[in-house]
Amino acid sequence: MSRGGRATRGYDESDVRIRPGKGTRPRTKTRPAHADAAEAMVVSVDRGRWGCAVDADPDRIVVTMRARELGRTPIVVGDRVGVVGDVSGAKDTLARIVRVDDRTSVLRRTADDTDPYERIVVANADQLLIVTALADPPPRTGFVERALAAAYVGGLSPVLALTKSDLADGAQFRAAFDGLDLPIVAAGRDDDLTELHALLAGKLTALVGHSGVGKSTMVNRLVPQADRATGEVSGVGKGRHTSTQSVALPLPDSPGTWVVDTPGIRSFGLAHVSPDDVVNAFADLREAIEDCPRGCTHLGPPADPECALDELDGAAARRAQAVRNILVALHSGETDPEG
Repeated sequence: MSRGGRATRGYDESDVRIRPGKGTRPRTKTRPAHADAAEAMVVSVDRGRWGCAVDADPDRIVVTMRARELGRTPIVVGDRVGVVGDVSGAKDTLARIVRVDDRTSVLRRTADDTDPYERIVVANADQLLIVTALADPPPRTGFVERALAAAYVGGLSPVLALTKSDLADGAQFRAAFDGLDLPIVAAGRDDDLTELHALLAGKLTALVGHSGVGKSTMVNRLVPQADRATGEVSGVGKGRHTSTQSVALPLPDSPGTWVVDTPGIRSFGLAHVSPDDVVNAFADLREAIEDCPRGCTHLGPPADPECALDELDGAAARRAQAVRNILVALHSGETDPEG
């Protein structure tokens, strides 16, 4: 008998919790397995709706919402997800994302070097294509250095694409990256893109670059239907302007090849990256600092008069100075103007 003389139920009441205002229905943490969920990749995000390309038919874009059971789990372009419901991709249909897989890589940036909010640019990308114009606007080695650091820390392989080669000779700019395992390709509007196509084949590649460097022109050459495709997958029925968000686009006649076009950015903040990660991102600098005294900040004189980075010369010395500029910016909170 229970307290008050009433007969007890056939289960131990300590096994369940009663939700206030919800009668006597027990709360359970059991979640559906969704074993039949379709495998897909997120190709666009727009105000509570995600466009997903289903693995079984990548040309089919399914508009989805996030299942309640996922709570506020962040979902970004490039995420591998499980989708249930109507996955036909037909107009006015809506499916649900019920699972987000672990990420193999994450490209992050912050608005500046003091911003505590990390922006995930893309998940699971194999490569980061850093798009830089050789003129109009002039190339900035600092931006490339920052993007390289973010790529290495996030687990992406960087590639440097140079545009507007008809306006300037890129030999001097290329020389700034001598000694790095960094493929550099010409990708101007009049350049042959065969080499770039080979680097992209079979991979998911995120593109980043300042506004005006010719990234959109390059994307339109890689994906001739990019304007139409961008509107289809990024709007997901909301009609939002497509240049303000990232969108993944498949390269025609190249199965498994995707490029993620991202909005032009003003700066590449690294508030989420530690000073050690910045230095260790570059193989030649990582090897050099093995000879630094204990506790070296790698900022050089007067703080560290015995820093091994001072012994470098040529391109490595220029790279060491660029890294020091980043370290000073991270330490002082003043964003490197080259970033």
